[in-house]
Parts: sequence; structure tokens; C-alpha cells
Amino acid sequence: MATILQSRAAQYTEPQRVKKAGLYPYFRVIESEQDAVVYIEGKKILMFGSNSYLGLTNHPKVKEGAIEAIRKYGTGCAGSRFLNGTLDIHIKLEEKLAKLVKKDRAIAFSTGFQSNLGAIPHVVGRNDFIILDEEDHASIIDGTRLSFAKVLKYRHNNMESLEKILTKCNTEVVKLIVIDGIFSMSGDIAKLDKIVELAKKYNASIMIDDAHGLGVIGEKGAGTASHFGLTGDVDIIMGTFSKSLASIGGFIAGSSELINLLEHTSRSLIFSASLPPASAGSAIAALDIMVNEPEHIEKLWDNTNYAIKLFNDYGIDIGNAETPIIPVYIRNNEKTFMISKLLMDNGVFVNPVISPAVPPEESLLRFSLMATHTHEHIDKAIESIYKNGKAIGVFE
Repeated sequence: MATILQSRAAQYTEPQRVKKAGLYPYFRVIESEQDAVVYIEGKKILMFGSNSYLGLTNHPKVKEGAIEAIRKYGTGCAGSRFLNGTLDIHIKLEEKLAKLVKKDRAIAFSTGFQSNLGAIPHVVGRNDFIILDEEDHASIIDGTRLSFAKVLKYRHNNMESLEKILTKCNTEVVKLIVIDGIFSMSGDIAKLDKIVELAKKYNASIMIDDAHGLGVIGEKGAGTASHFGLTGDVDIIMGTFSKSLASIGGFIAGSSELINLLEHTSRSLIFSASLPPASAGSAIAALDIMVNEPEHIEKLWDNTNYAIKLFNDYGIDIGNAETPIIPVYIRNNEKTFMISKLLMDNGVFVNPVISPAVPPEESLLRFSLMATHTHEHIDKAIESIYKNGKAIGVFE
């Protein structure tokens, strides 16, 4: 006899429904390196669903960085950073990150998700406020759920909505505004200049999740605060290694006092095994490439500007696209799955985003660019999006 737990799990059948319709787009198995072109079921596929913005996951120096780290340190640390799991390679990585984002110190976590889980609950207390953009990443939302602070949300990138919330908050407690630097689905940039003005007016603090900003905007890829020239006005900068830095892991950067607090209180740091040596080695190598070889970021932006113009020439709805993350709005869940399947059949990998991740009327294809794409790759992908979208009645 099935337990209540097993019965409840058996009631979740939405994936089976989509699979039966032949439209299931998840857990697609890639048989090659993560690059502009990948292989799936032996077929060559153009990859426009990756977060490897600088295209460094297959770079020889990055691979060698991982290999050399394994040769010296082995495959794991067998403990947390708090106890036996701190290596000198971790310190080297953290010093480079702190220098890049112009903060006193940085501390590395095993994933970007853990970075937010480990920081947010430990810098606010029971009587404090956390203020979120409604399109903030899931890791930020989950981080707030571990805190005792009151959580408030404002409309996406809407400064009137943010100020309305700030006016309601006690002036004598911590008010932490947590934002994505570049929003992971809509691809637009947070209005940090306006947010800083409001933070100063209402004595609030700012934390930026720069998972998608690091390596994309700012001086030498330093991210959103650098992009606006407002690094000194941002209290906490979070970033990941799994996007532009071609590895896995994450970090929090800030004042020496802030990092001292986190390294002695952050549960996802203290009670998790530390970043594997290979991940740290590859992140260091990618970071050095990013800082010393600006042509990668330049090529990424050349591709971005080229693609945005082409989408506009086709008359395709891409909202307020302004970064390498370009939302192609389909505005119907089923048709979003359909066009994703048709694109894959035509050799183009693009991720579908449907409700509940976004409202049904905002369902989209998340078209993401890499520095290693060519204009020919982009031409083929966007032409295929237009033709297949037109065939199912999405575009006129």
C-alpha cells in the first residue's frame, strides 16, 4: 500500500502530460563540451541556451587550471571551509575577486545558490526588512525564507513602487534592498543609479546578485556596480562562477566586517563541503582571461548588438532587451513548448520559460548569447525562430 507521501508524489503528472505530447524540453542530454555548438543524440546543435557568456568552458587555459589544481590538491577538500577545507587556492581566488569588484574581502561558497542562502539570513534580523524586486532569482527568495526579517516586494524595476515600500519601513532598522544586477529572464539591467538615490534617502542598504552581470558589464567584467560607477554605494556583491567564469561556485564580497560576520555565522558555508580544487582552479583561470583579454567581452557585446538588431528587423517581440539575455516573448505556454521543440528539430537549442516561472502571458524563449557565437550562428537561429514561430501563428 502506498504511503501518503508516495500518493502525493504520484499526483504530480504535468511532466508526463508534456512528454506524451512530445514537447518535453528539459534534461536534454548533451554529449560534448558546452560551447556555441554542441552534440545531442549525435546531431550538431547551435547552443543558445547556455550561461557561458564568455564561452570559456572549453578554453585550454581554463581546463589546464582545473587539471593543475587536481594534480596539486586532489579532487576534494573533505570538509568545510570553517574546519579543514580551506586551501591556499581558495584564498587566491577570493583575493582576485575582491580586487575585481573593489571590495575589502570576498568569501567563496560551493554554489551561487548557497551564496545567497548563506548571506541574506545572516545580515538581517527579526525586526529588519528585506526588499526585493519581484523578478529576483529563486535563490534570493529562498534566502529570505531562512531569515526572520519581513519581506516586501516591489514591481519590477519600478522606482515608484520601491519608494512606496521604503516609506513604510522603520528608519531605525536594517532595510536590505536585494536585486539582480542583470535579471536572468527579462535580461534587463537593474536601475542601480535610482536605487542608490532611494537607499540614501531612506537609509537602506543594497545587495546585488551579479550572477549574470559578472563578466558581462562593468570595467573588465566587474559587474553592475562597476557599470554604474557606484561600487562604494553597494554593501554586498554576490556573484557566481558557473556563468562567465566557466566553473561552479559563488562568492560574497563586501567590507572586512561583513565577511568576518558571514564566515563565522553562514550556515551554508560552515556546514557544506568547500569548493573543489578543480572548480577554484578553473575559476581563477577564467577570471584571469576575463581581466586580461578584453576581446571576449567585446565580442559578446558585438554579438548582442547584432542579435538585438536582427530580432527588431524581423519584428519579433523581445521586450526591453539590452544584454546577452534576450527574451523572445511567445506569450502562450503550449506554443512556447511547441516552438522550442521545432527549433531543436532544426538544430537550435533555446530554453523555454513558462509559468509558474513567469506569468502565462509572459512565457518566452530565453535566447542567450556567448562570445564564441558567430554572426552566421545568430542568423540561422533567429531565422529559425521567425519561421517556426510564424508556422504556429506566434508571429505575423
